[in-house]
Amino acid sequence: MRVSLTPLRAAARGLGLAYGLASMMGSVMASGLVLGLVQPAAAQAQAAARGLPDFADLVEQVSPAVVNIRTTERAGEAPRGPFRRRAPLPQQGDEVPRGEGSGFILSADGYVMTNAHVIEGANEVYVTLTDKREFKAKIVGADERTDVAIVKIDATGLPWVKIGDVGRLRVGEWVLAIGSPFGFENSVSAGVISAKGRSLGPDESRVPFLQTDVAINPGNSGGPLFNARGEVVGINSQIYSASGGYQGLSFAIPVEVANKVRAQIEKGGKVQHAKLGVMVQEVNQGFADSFKLDRPEGALVANVEDNGPAARAGLRSGDVILGFKGQKIVSSGDLPALVDQSLPGDKVDVEVWRAGKRETLSVTLGDANEKGAKLAKGEGNADSAHGKLGLALRPLQPEERRQLGAREGLLIEEVGEGSAAARAGVRPGDVLLAINGTPVQSVDQVRGAVQGAEKSVALLVQRGSDKIFVPVRIG
Repeated sequence: MRVSLTPLRAAARGLGLAYGLASMMGSVMASGLVLGLVQPAAAQAQAAARGLPDFADLVEQVSPAVVNIRTTERAGEAPRGPFRRRAPLPQQGDEVPRGEGSGFILSADGYVMTNAHVIEGANEVYVTLTDKREFKAKIVGADERTDVAIVKIDATGLPWVKIGDVGRLRVGEWVLAIGSPFGFENSVSAGVISAKGRSLGPDESRVPFLQTDVAINPGNSGGPLFNARGEVVGINSQIYSASGGYQGLSFAIPVEVANKVRAQIEKGGKVQHAKLGVMVQEVNQGFADSFKLDRPEGALVANVEDNGPAARAGLRSGDVILGFKGQKIVSSGDLPALVDQSLPGDKVDVEVWRAGKRETLSVTLGDANEKGAKLAKGEGNADSAHGKLGLALRPLQPEERRQLGAREGLLIEEVGEGSAAARAGVRPGDVLLAINGTPVQSVDQVRGAVQGAEKSVALLVQRGSDKIFVPVRIG
């Protein structure tokens, strides 16, 4: 395959920097300070004084424990038709390439860690060492929820990695990745830790990702992220990209999360994850004002699973979870990761903010692998609560209550154009279930709550089968 590379000089000219670079280089050469050319010893001393790392020794030390992983699958029945090809198509049962990734050796007897998505759907897994030896691997186990997998090769006396402490890892610290981007084995890239504890949305919220600016591309998946001491602190897993290639944001699974999965896999049992049984959302300034919190932090409980662990412990919609198992909850994304790293049956303390004060509830966590109950779904003439909110409300009819599964609430029939509720995204047809965490039963109750609010109110609305808190600024 021919690869087109852009010369640095041409790139500089394209950016309008050629003259500036030439002038700078002329000045530097005149002063005898061209790094690595005129005074290499002085350049190295200056680099050391600035604290710039030299990863050469580190790479030489750790790279033998990094492996390339390729997978194959069995071809289905070959398509039939009138056309012939020069190269024969794979026939049913033939082994065809499926994908490539990276991994790292955990022990001298051949245990290897990688991403679950690297081996997903594979019929065969092959591990290639840096000395070009290739082994057929056995899949020991994989956990889709955390994207961690363990495979085993039949070998002994192998080099293995050291495991680091993510708790000691600091934002801004140098880190190094080794892997096989686009199939280029044993490629090295370096950068810094950009952030810790990143939540990548609802589907990935169980893992508190490490964010880095290390160049990661397809094929790096499953490879190790090393700290400057040569210890693995993460598994390179994802990139944030509009193009499919590296754009400055890469994410790694913390090794402490992976190790908990590894321990369960190597014991031969299935990987277990705990369940709290709540749906949460972020606390913004509007919610903080509504619930009289000092600052916008914590996880706002929007929905509670019927007869789930949280419901049995007394958690309710409108509670703000501030602490879990002794850990402070700053962002709503902190909670799912802490819950998922616990085990079913664990008894934990959950600190909540309720009705303007802190309470601590004891919760016995459930099993996320068990199919539990669904999250709870959220008479007279129409009345109006236009005023500060801009809503026209009426009580739910008995049939509507049965259809929605709602024991209480008011139907939002109209939303005033340009009103506070409209600006917040409330729609006609939504059902207002609670205001500032208190279930609503009448229009007068809503009107009184709004009149007593200073800046904003938090509306719990049901839209279809979903429930969500909506902060509405009224002042």
